[in-house]
Amino acid sequence: MGMSDYYKNLRQKIGNELIFMPGVAAIIRNEQGEILFVRKHNESTWGLIAGAIEIGETPAQAVVREAFEETGLFIVPDKIIGVYGGEDQRFTYHNGHQVEYLTIVFECSIQSGQLRSNNEEMKDLQFFSVYKLPVITNHYPDYIFSSNQEERAHFIK
Repeated sequence: MGMSDYYKNLRQKIGNELIFMPGVAAIIRNEQGEILFVRKHNESTWGLIAGAIEIGETPAQAVVREAFEETGLFIVPDKIIGVYGGEDQRFTYHNGHQVEYLTIVFECSIQSGQLRSNNEEMKDLQFFSVYKLPVITNHYPDYIFSSNQEERAHFIK
């Protein structure tokens, strides 16, 4: 989908300045326990299914929407793995836009759908073993990739 009207209007007012943005990310595993990663057009690194929470949208709705837009899969958010923010979640896009995400990471299961690679947003979709993860664009703690997580959400103090 790209940038929403809300963020386009905000960017018209403040340009490339750093903004604080609530976001979501999804750990989606296949039956073998591998994690789905995506790679955008013209990028060499991989990322998780992720995106901004839009005005009026719950975090769970946002992660379901992002997963469908980016992959063609209908997912179910099963639990919150962790919540991350701060300087480690800062990112500068190719167009110069600076963001600092407050990211809620969900463990998700696939409900239905068919993987669609080479769509408007994503060029490549691939499942990777937990033991051979790709280089990723955004920084996340290794904890989120483990299949042996605690019941409570993880965060960095």
